[in-house]
Amino acid sequence: MAQYSEQLDGIFQALADPTRRAVLTRLGEGPASVGELAKPFDMALPSFMKHIRFLEDSGWIQTRKQGRVRTCVLEEESMITAQAWLAEQRALWDGRTDRLAQFVTTREKDNRNESVTDR
Repeated sequence: MAQYSEQLDGIFQALADPTRRAVLTRLGEGPASVGELAKPFDMALPSFMKHIRFLEDSGWIQTRKQGRVRTCVLEEESMITAQAWLAEQRALWDGRTDRLAQFVTTREKDNRNESVTDR
């Protein structure tokens, strides 16, 4: 995953903003025009378009222009990349917590054995 570092930076940076997360949530329901996506937000369209461009540049969405309407669709690849990285991290931490649990259990057994022999 180290080779995907720059890609992951963009993917997670895009998720850091609540407006962009809301756009991605909405696009999870299906494609939508920029106008539809912008409606719930109290910001000028040029400001909202910065969020759309950021999502597009980071690989979360793809836009298509047909006439005067720009439609956005969710891209699956960024989700797959993020999930793969998170799964890798989870496996790493699960292994660490398993080793810690084993250490604590062994330590408790050793302490009980010492208490029994001290009597």
